[in-house]
Amino acid sequence: MQGVTEPCYRDLVLVRNSPLELGGAFTEFVRVMDKAIPVHVLRKQLGPEVFEAPVGLQLMGSESQAMAESAARAVEAGAPLVDINFGCPAKGALRGCAGSALLRDPGKMTELISACVEAVAGAVPVTAKIRAGDRDADSVEQLARAAEDGGASLLTIHCRTRSEHYTPTVYWERIARAVEAVQIPVCGNGGVTCHSDLERMRQETGCEYVMVGQAALGDPWIFSGRQVQSAEAARFLRDYEARLEERSTASLVARAGRIKQLLRHWTAGDLLGQARTEWLAVQQPEELLERLAGVSAVSAAV
Repeated sequence: MQGVTEPCYRDLVLVRNSPLELGGAFTEFVRVMDKAIPVHVLRKQLGPEVFEAPVGLQLMGSESQAMAESAARAVEAGAPLVDINFGCPAKGALRGCAGSALLRDPGKMTELISACVEAVAGAVPVTAKIRAGDRDADSVEQLARAAEDGGASLLTIHCRTRSEHYTPTVYWERIARAVEAVQIPVCGNGGVTCHSDLERMRQETGCEYVMVGQAALGDPWIFSGRQVQSAEAARFLRDYEARLEERSTASLVARAGRIKQLLRHWTAGDLLGQARTEWLAVQQPEELLERLAGVSAVSAAV
């Protein structure tokens, strides 16, 4: 998700789904080391647009003071809520004892969340995201309670463990165990592939909310369940490229690379049909954009 769910993509998804369909979103995680993050950096993560659905500012780190000060600055930057990431399984996060590395230390999780809750002084909610465990899910209840004990207003739980990374198998029963362990609302995550899975996860686990990650990269309309045609799907990708050009310094090659990153997951509008490999094999960025424009023009004419 890193490198894709920045404001250009996220805003296009938010504008295409009502707040009743898509209740909120989160920024990419902001890595906090030994110093608090400047306000202007946090504002950049939030992006220039404000939506009715809240966009939480996601922080990841292991130094309580730096995290707390960053949380306070997030409020200053205009964040409607602050989220603490204990779910990232990337090697860089593990080396820095952040993200899912902290699943090995529930007490430290509680300490970090509590420090951030105290720092925001009730101005905004503080939420937490965890995985079902480090190497196994035996301690999922303990981890959920650690987040609640720290003062988290909401817990998001990815149903896989850190060691399971993003394997195809999903274990929604672990989400149900977290729901039973705490009094705060729980948001389930992991294994959602289509709109109907949103309600199915709620029914099977008892979670109040559902978070969608990779599936939203392939279908920005997954939250509403709306079935779009290939022309509308192509327009979304063209709009994305245009926003990247307008808001960033990314080169044409880099912008085309971002589109290809989406095309690896893309399902909306049956845009790729049976030709995903062919689309991904296009070398020239101009050709890729011309292909998208051509789909829009042909489909619109029909």
